[in-house]
Order: sequence, then structure tokens, then C-alpha cells
Amino acid sequence: MPSDLWRFAEDFYQRPGVENACLHLQAQGADVCLLICAAWLDRRNVAYSRSHAERLSAAAQPWQREVVGALRQLRQAWREPARSDPALATLREQVKRLELDAERVQLERLASLSADWPSEGGPSQSSWLEALTSTQTSEDRGALEHLRAATLMP
Repeated sequence: MPSDLWRFAEDFYQRPGVENACLHLQAQGADVCLLICAAWLDRRNVAYSRSHAERLSAAAQPWQREVVGALRQLRQAWREPARSDPALATLREQVKRLELDAERVQLERLASLSADWPSEGGPSQSSWLEALTSTQTSEDRGALEHLRAATLMP
């Protein structure tokens, strides 16, 4: 069910250190919705498939770039001016809610796309998190490892 991913995302993002790890990886160009979807797939022991990973990335990229990213860019551009302009601060909060709504739509689309992908009996041999995230530095790998550990938490 698509809403399962959204519920997972809400819970997962609240786990200690997950927000910081996601924001670090986002600053390096990662799509947080794809990260959360990858963690969800890993958590559910969904069998990794390169073609499925490519389908997820292809589905996510346009929405992330044209909708979520555009809203995020606007919200971030208004950060400083909104500190001294209450009307702009109110509008910025509305953009922030729209950005979250857009992320929810993206997660619902990713959940629908992966709804019938099979689970393995045990932990997957390949990690969705690893496959959907390019890590370059030890700090990136540390953030990714933190997400992987948070995925395993009850």
C-alpha cells in the first residue's frame, strides 16, 4: 500500500541522526525521497534488482528536479529575506508545506512502482541504500551507514 512508505518515512526521519544524515547526503546531490524509499525496501527485504533501481531513479528524477527541487530552491532563497518580512515568512512556510506535500507525492509514486516487487527470505545481498546513493567521501559513507543502521532499528 503506498501510504505504508509515507508512514515509514515519517517514523524513519524522526530516528536519531537520520535527518542529519539525509541532509548531508542531500547536500551532496542525493534525493532524500529515494534514500527513504531505499531504506524502506531494505527494511522489507525486497530483493535488489538493478533494473528496478533504475526504474525508481528514472521515476524520481523529473519530479525531484522540477517540483520538489524548485520548491526547495525558492524556500531556501527566501530564508534570509523572510527573517525581516513577516508576510514573506508566512509565504515561506506555505512553500515549505508544498515542498513536503510534493515529497509525499513522490514517495507515493515510488511505493506504487515497487508495490509488487518480491521480498527475499532473509536480508538482501545488495543494499538498496548503497545502490541508490553514490558515496564519495568517508563522511558520505558514514551518513549512509547511519541510515542503514537506522533501518535495522525496531
